[in-house]
Amino acid sequence: MGRTKVHIYGEPATPTLDTASLCRYLRETVPIIEVEARPRLLRLYLAGLAEQEHEAAIKRLGRRFAAAKVRDPSRPRTPFQPLPGEVDYEVRRLGDPSSRTFGLLYDGLELMMIFLGLLPRPELGPDHVHIVFTNQLFGTWDEADRRYHARASIYGFPSIISTSGIVEAPAKPREFYLLKRQYAALGMGDAGVVELEQRFKGRFIDHDDPRLTEVMKGYVMQALAYHLWGDPFCPDPDCRLYNAHWQEEVIQAQVGGGFCAFHQGKLDELKKSALERPPAGKTLA
Repeated sequence: MGRTKVHIYGEPATPTLDTASLCRYLRETVPIIEVEARPRLLRLYLAGLAEQEHEAAIKRLGRRFAAAKVRDPSRPRTPFQPLPGEVDYEVRRLGDPSSRTFGLLYDGLELMMIFLGLLPRPELGPDHVHIVFTNQLFGTWDEADRRYHARASIYGFPSIISTSGIVEAPAKPREFYLLKRQYAALGMGDAGVVELEQRFKGRFIDHDDPRLTEVMKGYVMQALAYHLWGDPFCPDPDCRLYNAHWQEEVIQAQVGGGFCAFHQGKLDELKKSALERPPAGKTLA
């Protein structure tokens, strides 16, 4: 296997996500890899098609995305024929790079398969790591409690990371939900939610959060750890590879976070191997 090449696909609908900064971070942390920031995956895919094929390709993808929706989170997803309006919505969303999806949940494994079909064919080998950012909220079915759960990320080929999922999937502080129920009982509705979000500001990641890029450094590292070591996670809550289920755990691990001794040691080994690597075009005697 040759030198690992990491491709990070941006999400223009998320202005606080800086993929160039993520690339610099990966290069500094794991110097044995090559990293590049790429535009939105759909844009790259369409660039490889003749212009007259774009409309048909977007309609075809619109149908696939519409069919990947989770209509009932309490039931396993079964194949269904999307309604024309659902397909039209997806076509409009795909045609507008700044479009955001709210209130929709997609099956994460179905999204992975759709994105896989958009990747450049010459880059489908084991030397390539594709990390796709999307603002679509996705989830996976959990057999334990028989329902879908929103996820911030799913690691595989490609790895997909949701900028909406990092807001919606990890739970907010317990007091937030207790007070939310109390406010609802008092009939405060949306006004109560707004007040709560101000009251708990800083204790969770929000949409367009200025800390988003810093948080996503840990998530791209998890995607890379999955490729390098087969396991993206760490049990240490202070490690960037920690699989956080609460917002405050996300902030603890990612905002100004580092790595546990075990994973820092593995990264140091990679840096050492980079220093010992012979210059390009030369071989060891």
